[in-house]
Amino acid sequence: MLLFTLLQAESAEVLSEAIEAAPVPQEASYSLIDMAAKGGWLMIVLLILSIIAIYIFGKKWWVISKASKVDKNFIDDVRDYIHDGKIKSALTYCSKFDTPVARLVEKGIERIGRPLADIQAAVENTGNVEVARLEKGLPYLATIAGGAPMIGFLGTVTGMVRAFFNMANAGNNIDITLLSSGIYEAMMTTVGGLIVGILAYFGYNFLTTKVSNVVYNLENATIEFMDIMNEPAVEKKEAE
Repeated sequence: MLLFTLLQAESAEVLSEAIEAAPVPQEASYSLIDMAAKGGWLMIVLLILSIIAIYIFGKKWWVISKASKVDKNFIDDVRDYIHDGKIKSALTYCSKFDTPVARLVEKGIERIGRPLADIQAAVENTGNVEVARLEKGLPYLATIAGGAPMIGFLGTVTGMVRAFFNMANAGNNIDITLLSSGIYEAMMTTVGGLIVGILAYFGYNFLTTKVSNVVYNLENATIEFMDIMNEPAVEKKEAE
């Protein structure tokens, strides 16, 4: 019994020393750049698309935000100038504002003296030009929103093809490392494509909403300006 106890204690001591001597597994660490590099050359394409999307969004956001600023007293001041017969002063006043509404009203003031139908047509055409200028570039953002996930899916397919190609050429010596690079490429391009596409999609919808607000302001300005043209004081000055 004493011998058994000594052998058991000795075995426990040997096991404890073996556990302490065993190497401690190191926790794997990786960075976002390392993960992106696993995606292959398609990640470079997605990076370029993301830079283009950020540039378009920033530029159009600045332009549209600037265009949406309208002075609350602008139309009232224009009405006062027109009622007083100060057409040149009204034009000078409009030129001080670099906004679509100001350019729209300025074009209408330049047509004073002509039939109201001609004035309204000139104002509406100017509004259409301003809206087209604000929307310029947005189709590229929409294309990135739709194309980036498709590029990511292409990377998924090419990555899986590469993984199975490596496995087929390995024969009976199949190793998990043969599959890892292809699977990494498949997964990372999918993630990258979805991230770029989602951000571009939300950015596009955000900008189109702001453009709709500018269109609303232009329509209100058109109605208010045509009301000024139809007021008796203006009609009287036109007759004179």
